[in-house]
Amino acid sequence: MKLRYAMVCSSNQNRSMEAHALLKREGFDVASYGTGQHVKLPGPSLREPNVYEFGTPYKHMLDDLRRKDPELYRRNGILPMLKRNVSVKTAPQRWQENAADGIFDVVLTFEEKVFDMVIEDLHNRNHVLLKPVLVINLEVKDNHEEAAVGGRLALQLCQELETIENWEDCVDEVMINFERQNNRKLLYSISYY
Repeated sequence: MKLRYAMVCSSNQNRSMEAHALLKREGFDVASYGTGQHVKLPGPSLREPNVYEFGTPYKHMLDDLRRKDPELYRRNGILPMLKRNVSVKTAPQRWQENAADGIFDVVLTFEEKVFDMVIEDLHNRNHVLLKPVLVINLEVKDNHEEAAVGGRLALQLCQELETIENWEDCVDEVMINFERQNNRKLLYSISYY
């Protein structure tokens, strides 16, 4: 694989990790991040989410929720999701704190608000390399079923980008073809490192 990819959602739990797991399995150079202030997982009610700091190991979250209410978190899919995450990487990472991870060729987000935050963060960084980065938003609802669909679509899009000699020359064509094939609207922009 010639390009380096970042998958980004709000909490680096569901959508970005589903795509990260799929791309990693297929041999892509991929990382994943969240843009929120904290990592939030559903709790016993909407007003009682489980909140963790970025950097808290997925294993710790898994053990914590098993202690709190294993039946609830198995039934709502959180425990299986965390088990998958443990197999992909140690802990959720925050996009805004990822400068030490190096640069990416393509950043794929799964929510317009996250896309906007990534673009804003890239614009606020020092642009010393003047290396382009393609930032794409593929809107995906934050539930397990849609994350699975979104992960497959992310893989398809990244596979398409891998076949191109220079994405800058034909990015519009690739995006239009993807939108037609999948009946999904993409939002995209080019930023710089």
